Amino acid sequence: MKALRLPDVSLYELASQCEQPPQPLQISPTTFKSIVGLFLDFLIKQELPATLWLKLPRGEVWQAEVDRFCQSATAPFSLYSLQTYAKPETPPVPLNAASERTTDVQTTAASDLLAWQDPDASELPDLSVDDAAFHDSNNLTSAVVEGSRIWTLPLAAESQLKREYFLLVTSPQFQGLVLAHRPRSSRAVKADTVKADAKLPLAEESLERKHPLLGVCSFDPTVMRSVLEAGINRAICFGQPDTQASDVMQDLLLSWEDLQRQHRIIAQDPVLLGELLTQQLQRQEDLWRSSAMYRRQAEAVDSLQQENAELLQALRLRDDFIKTLGQELRTPLTSMKTALSLLNSSNLRPQQRQRYMEMLSQECDRQSSVITGVLDLVQLEGSEPLPMEALRLSDIVPGVVSTYQPLAQEKGVMLAYTVAEDLPPVACLAPWLRQIVINLLHNGIKFTPSGGQVWVRARAQGDVVQLEFRDTGIGIAPSDIPRIFDRFYRVRSGTGNDPAGVGLGLAMVQQLLLRCGGSISVKSKPGEGSIFSVLLPVYSSE
Repeated sequence: MKALRLPDVSLYELASQCEQPPQPLQISPTTFKSIVGLFLDFLIKQELPATLWLKLPRGEVWQAEVDRFCQSATAPFSLYSLQTYAKPETPPVPLNAASERTTDVQTTAASDLLAWQDPDASELPDLSVDDAAFHDSNNLTSAVVEGSRIWTLPLAAESQLKREYFLLVTSPQFQGLVLAHRPRSSRAVKADTVKADAKLPLAEESLERKHPLLGVCSFDPTVMRSVLEAGINRAICFGQPDTQASDVMQDLLLSWEDLQRQHRIIAQDPVLLGELLTQQLQRQEDLWRSSAMYRRQAEAVDSLQQENAELLQALRLRDDFIKTLGQELRTPLTSMKTALSLLNSSNLRPQQRQRYMEMLSQECDRQSSVITGVLDLVQLEGSEPLPMEALRLSDIVPGVVSTYQPLAQEKGVMLAYTVAEDLPPVACLAPWLRQIVINLLHNGIKFTPSGGQVWVRARAQGDVVQLEFRDTGIGIAPSDIPRIFDRFYRVRSGTGNDPAGVGLGLAMVQQLLLRCGGSISVKSKPGEGSIFSVLLPVYSSE
């Protein structure tokens, strides 16, 4: 085919001016690269002899696609690689030896795909081939790869194709075109119009949006013929000076009729098109699975971060607990050591000796209480969930109240209870429920001065039973209320005469209630008393 050296035209405009033009789509560089890879993989898998024309962006990730095809194709092929150079007289760089470069299509960074900021630079590095390359006098570079031929063709710096990237494939039973046009006024795609199959990292997504492409994909012979003869061939001739438009160059300009004779092209094979569609569906499925895997990994990361935060918090609480426990155990030991040193004095009076002996006894009891309380808490937190029993408050509360009645009378505190026998049974364990009532009742008596009152009331509230412990004691300051259920935290009365205790009673009550599905809350005012409200779930056999 002979061609005149006329200014070339845009392939995208040629395709758009056909009688039945393909539908243009706004696509990303990633999508364009995926379709190029699909066509090349299809030729490899079907073992189709083919003639290919391509122009791709510069960059190793694009070159790797072509290298992979050249190294994997088993059928003979002719490949024409078009390149744009900054200066028309700059000769192509010689072809290199075969390389082992490979790339993962799914994990390629978007920044590598977007190598088209400089349209006048060399977009495609030289192809890697198995045999030595040779050059002719027309600035052409070619090589033979196991019976196949590869041509590297220079384009003029002012070529209309410098803003376009394409792959045109012709074979006996399959012909296809994928074309990407970069508009001059490239603007970022609005966020609400971008629909992605998988989430991209913010930096990659931003790059993809800043470089939108107008893409077409066609299997129409009319469109492909126009693109080849009026576009590609014309651009090849325009890229050569008149003195170099030799017979060698003219022999490269194939017409559609030349291809039909060379490949014996027939109509598109619907079976092959079905295979191509199947291959694309499989790619989409692989992409979806990869996206789903990445999403699961992201969710797992969030879950692990949450678990890590909870673990760190648990470690901090454990450290605080150990530190506080050490202080609680050291305090009675210090008091006992002081009392023992004083008891060794020869000038000690009998009354003083008796007081120091009582101090020793009290501090021993206090240390025993600390150890017992800690062991109970540790055993409770480390135990497995146990099946709950159906318990009636009328079987537990009266017995505990009668036990503490002498202590209340001795202190001058009125102690009473109101628990109806027809209340529904609650879900708990008898030792746990008894311990809850003992701790709250004991606190009420301990913090209520002589002449005060402490009483216990119970009533049903839907699917829970409320057990209320009310006293007219010293009350709790608002600043202390958020911490009264912390381990070893003791409320200070501010009078200097604070009742003894280790600060584990309310912590134990809260843990017991959490174990049986209940809860506890408190209302209090200094000088007016406190109300501890316990909610216990009604027992259900289901």
